[in-house]
Amino acid sequence: RAVQRQGGDAATGNNTKVVFDPNKTIVVATGNTHKLVEIEAILSKVMPGISFVALGQLGDFPDPEENGKTFRDNALIKAMAALDEVDCVAAIADDSGLCVDALDGAPGIYSARYAGEHGNDAANNKKLLAELADVADADRTARFHSTVALVYRDGRVLVGEGDCEGVIGHEPKGSNGFGYDPLFWPHDAPGKAMAELSSNQKNTISHRFHALQNLSEQIL
Repeated sequence: RAVQRQGGDAATGNNTKVVFDPNKTIVVATGNTHKLVEIEAILSKVMPGISFVALGQLGDFPDPEENGKTFRDNALIKAMAALDEVDCVAAIADDSGLCVDALDGAPGIYSARYAGEHGNDAANNKKLLAELADVADADRTARFHSTVALVYRDGRVLVGEGDCEGVIGHEPKGSNGFGYDPLFWPHDAPGKAMAELSSNQKNTISHRFHALQNLSEQIL
């Protein structure tokens, strides 16, 4: 049984017609095609015969209320909401954020709305720098964290966790990436902020990469 959906691609703005077999398709709770490609590249190796489709390619669906207390809670909320919206074998979602040790793990699950307005990267970065203004370099340790939840229609749930360790810089660097990337200096790329890395470089060290690897091990 094939399912055909007509909808807009939230990442590109193009109208797309997606045809898929619900028994062999996993919906990814995102409108970002770059995130879809990253997830598909890793999970397709351990899930042969399965296709992946972004929720944003299937139409405009309401965002669920992310009222969980942890990354895991919110990832599960998004995955289960996607599974409710689309007829497919499973849904996958990730929740991620920046955790700064000197701020007791903040901004954490509130990373996207740290300064009050959801998705205002400039304001969030400005607030982070202000909060760390008097913190010594040695104490500016932080990590990007990602939790990826895979929820099957039969009730099975798998959760992968991943971190990218680093430190917070004193001023933004680079123009690639988004969010806190210009302020985050990953240990795995010495001398560079995350926003100075290419997409390929970032994808091989990112928190989502590690979370997806962790999930892949569980699938195997």
